[in-house]
Amino acid sequence: MKLPEEIKSAIIAAGQEHLLSYDSAELAAQLCAIDWKALPELITNYVLRKPEVSIPDDVKPAPYFPLVPRNSAEEERKNAAFAKGEELLKQGKVACLTVAGGQGTRLGFDAPKGTYPIGPVSGRTLFEYFAQSIARAEEKYGAPIKWYVMTSALNRSATEKFFRERNNLGLREDQVFFFTQGTMPAIGYDGKLLLASSDSLALSPDGHGGTLLALRKSGALDQMKKDGIEYISYFQVDNPLVPVVNPLFIGMHALENSEMSAIMLAKTNAFEKLGNFCICNGKLEIIEYSDLPAELAESRNPDGSLRFISGSPAIHVISRTFVEQLTASGRLKLPWHRADKKIPCIGNDKPETPNGVKLESFIFDALALAGKTLVLEGNRAEMFAPTKNPTGVDSVESCREMLIARDLRRLKAAGVAVEDNVKVELSPRRVFDDADAIEVVKELKLAKLTSGTNAVIPE
Repeated sequence: MKLPEEIKSAIIAAGQEHLLSYDSAELAAQLCAIDWKALPELITNYVLRKPEVSIPDDVKPAPYFPLVPRNSAEEERKNAAFAKGEELLKQGKVACLTVAGGQGTRLGFDAPKGTYPIGPVSGRTLFEYFAQSIARAEEKYGAPIKWYVMTSALNRSATEKFFRERNNLGLREDQVFFFTQGTMPAIGYDGKLLLASSDSLALSPDGHGGTLLALRKSGALDQMKKDGIEYISYFQVDNPLVPVVNPLFIGMHALENSEMSAIMLAKTNAFEKLGNFCICNGKLEIIEYSDLPAELAESRNPDGSLRFISGSPAIHVISRTFVEQLTASGRLKLPWHRADKKIPCIGNDKPETPNGVKLESFIFDALALAGKTLVLEGNRAEMFAPTKNPTGVDSVESCREMLIARDLRRLKAAGVAVEDNVKVELSPRRVFDDADAIEVVKELKLAKLTSGTNAVIPE
């Protein structure tokens, strides 16, 4: 196997000589891509010993700007933020970023998750929801909105083919920028890197935190700077209810000079599977639902409400300059998280129990590294309908129900009388917000939806 001498020396110094027993150009390329200076410390800290989750003694609930202003000052701030967000959109300062590296396996769908048909009436896919909403927002604000789509090595080709075969989903060819998430080698419990085959390491995605470094390595950050983009609207591919750009959120982020901002949702119960926004040692952090002690999760305010009420739906606005700072060294300045997994590998192709560790980084850990942050309360019914399971909670079923409920609310607010047993879907290409719904209702002279209606509006 042809490797530069410095890489060979680094492999030997790291105690990974077994990797040199194989002769493969693909494997050689993978070995050259590893940060051999950082790897030994990662193995020591995350594999050979299991990191202990420690909760600081001074952990407190994080403050947030409320969904409903409590006084005139907050009302003025909200109005100013919305106006600022619209101004930035009209100036072309905002881009969308969708994390779309996953497959639809849990949905029984063997293709990129973004290609899953989620539309309750139309069957439009997740990607189509976002593309059409971006096109309408761009039209509405009169300025270009670029869309950065992070794929994985597994689904990059299939994702690009999907866009190609559907005429880029109605967007301009130069409007969509695909880039690939980074990977990390899986590591056995003995500290040795695992091989999937004689030609390849056992590799896995490096987590959604890897988005930030992938932006730099792909040239996306440079492209953003060239295009004058200052703010990134970040969301995940499984949530079609999310506003692709949120003027209030963007404007609040800008007015507060925040480097990274987050939407919070009021949790439905103490143990809902959402990360908890907390203040630890004076910094904003997210403590995962599985790590927050029960006594804290269940603690209450004097009025009986949950103290740790703020849950994270993974919706952010991030300043481009902040990503540039975090990745300036060419490394990702985020902590790693350990996941014990069953990893097929040479010598154990069907492990029955976990046999190694996968390391991943989480984008929310960047909050603690930001000089200024902001948390804004969001309306769950208007922005969070994750598609993670076929049925039940956070499922295809619940997502479609929420999409219909949101669209019916918009139609009712526009003056349409709606009978029971109505199933409608407002086209995201025509309806970006409530104001658009009013215009469509006027255009169609739509007064009533009778029972049994099953329609896309407008068709």
